[in-house]
Amino acid sequence: MEANIRRFLPGNGSLMKLVISVISLILFVGVVIYAVYETTKATVTVMVDEEEVTVQTHASTVAELMMEQEWDVNEYDHIEPSLDTEIDGNMLVTWQPAKQVAITIDGQEQDVWTTADTIEELLHELDIAYTDHDNIEPAVTTEISEDLAVNYESAFQVELTSDGEQQEFWTTSTTVADFLERENVTLGELDRVEPALEERIDEATDIRVIRVEKVTDVVEETVAFGTVTKRDEDLENGKEKVVNAGEEGQVNKHYEVVLEDGEEISRELVKTETVKESQDRVVAVGTRPAAPSVSRSASPSPSPSPSTNNSSGGQSSGGSSEASSGRTMTVTATAYTASCSGCSGVTATGINLNNNRNMKVIAVDPSVIPLGSRVHVEGYGTAVAGDTGGAIKGNKIDVHVPTKEDARRWGRKSVKITILD
Repeated sequence: MEANIRRFLPGNGSLMKLVISVISLILFVGVVIYAVYETTKATVTVMVDEEEVTVQTHASTVAELMMEQEWDVNEYDHIEPSLDTEIDGNMLVTWQPAKQVAITIDGQEQDVWTTADTIEELLHELDIAYTDHDNIEPAVTTEISEDLAVNYESAFQVELTSDGEQQEFWTTSTTVADFLERENVTLGELDRVEPALEERIDEATDIRVIRVEKVTDVVEETVAFGTVTKRDEDLENGKEKVVNAGEEGQVNKHYEVVLEDGEEISRELVKTETVKESQDRVVAVGTRPAAPSVSRSASPSPSPSPSTNNSSGGQSSGGSSEASSGRTMTVTATAYTASCSGCSGVTATGINLNNNRNMKVIAVDPSVIPLGSRVHVEGYGTAVAGDTGGAIKGNKIDVHVPTKEDARRWGRKSVKITILD
């Protein structure tokens, strides 16, 4: 260096020495200044995610320190002390960078920045007071990482009615089918659920499991016997004789019964099984003409005494007439059928006219004609007084005929009847 200086300043040794001294002084001052600059730097320890980084800085604030170190600071980061804090010697700065997390809360998705360490701390930051019944995925102890996805569903109570019991359960939003599966409620093939299995439930939902079963009910029913009349020439006209008393039959009716929670909802007849056939009541009706009465002439004889006359008269006019033809009267007669309006087809004495369309039955006023009596009706024949009617009062009867056309033809008429027994 001295040789170079001499080349520029030939022949001037004193000047050269002066220059060398100035340069040396400048270098010394520079070294001193640099030493002073370095020794006046503040020492700052920065804790980043629990890792220590120590730096020397002349930055006046924490913010300038971050810029000086070219650290990318997010507005959601947690820095303590704050960015505008002035730096002094041996300072500790805690820096916790925020992470972005996707969280779905009861179906609503959002992105949040957080400095929380775990999901539990994140929920606390979001003011979510979770319970053990809530659904949180992943678990609350999971550490927060970048781009973590969190799902939170708050629980609510629903009422379940099943098998005669009402219970309340905590659940999150789900379908009825998933809820029943989670609560181990088994459904039968015919069971119904309200609301439907595919419906989603909420806090206003009440779930009802309806147990449905089909059973067979066998009902025994009697079948009334019919009455058949046949002409008998061996019997005097107007007389009747029971040849066969008749016998009721029996059928078993099989019903398919639908029960919901033990209560009958419907029944359907699926089969009728004849157990025993009914046997008709057979009545022989006499057709032989009655023997004519013979009048005999006799010579006059003394009049009998009053007592003798009364006795003889009682026998001839009272006893023989009552025995041969019974009590006779004139009545007003109308006609009806088993299928008339308001009729059940079964008489007051239990005769099933639906199964015995041709049976001769009359409706009577029991105070005039006793029920069960055999009555001969002029123009109709011998019938059983087996029914009553609201309009049949006094000397009125209603004759049963097979069809409505027969009833129209009969009309209303006055007839002579004889009560046989």
